[in-house]
Amino acid sequence: MELIRRACEKGYRAIALTDHVGMGSLERLIRETVEDCRIARENWDILAIPGVELTHLPARSIAEAAKRAKELGAWIVVVHGETIVEPVEQGTNLAAVRSPDVDILAHPGLITAEEARLAASNGVFIEISARKGHSLTNGHVAKTALAVGCRMLLDSDAHDSADLLSPQLATAILLGSGLGEKESQEVLAANPSALLRKLPLTSPR
Repeated sequence: MELIRRACEKGYRAIALTDHVGMGSLERLIRETVEDCRIARENWDILAIPGVELTHLPARSIAEAAKRAKELGAWIVVVHGETIVEPVEQGTNLAAVRSPDVDILAHPGLITAEEARLAASNGVFIEISARKGHSLTNGHVAKTALAVGCRMLLDSDAHDSADLLSPQLATAILLGSGLGEKESQEVLAANPSALLRKLPLTSPR
């Protein structure tokens, strides 16, 4: 609730809460997040979106976990991708972009062209990350996504309110990843709007 409130005070119109989760904690975490987001939406001028980030699961469990997360009420399912700074199981990126229930592949590291093509075909967004370590491959991710027409999102990957991005820093991160001004605006405006239109509640405000 505090993170939602602080985002609201910073002028955010929407925020997704996607805490790290495994199969054993799916039900509890989604139940708590759904309730907090509901209260926030009803009382503050912000679209609080309940979701999860499937983290360090075996690759072959991702499709099952993503499906179950949606059934339990998650609006957005993120998969913790094959970042180069953590021991994520090989095959995680591929499993994520093949799943019809995954919305975002986060910090996908050295994502391949084939993985990016599958993401584009299946409507999975891939992340440009603001988080230390995960951001080391932003240039590769952006170049690969552009080559195959895969849609990107910029994610603060906020673990604390201090991680929430200002508009100026968000733009700088995208330019630093090698995107031009037009491409950066697509990532900051058009692509988030496209994701919001997929949500089960309302059209974006």
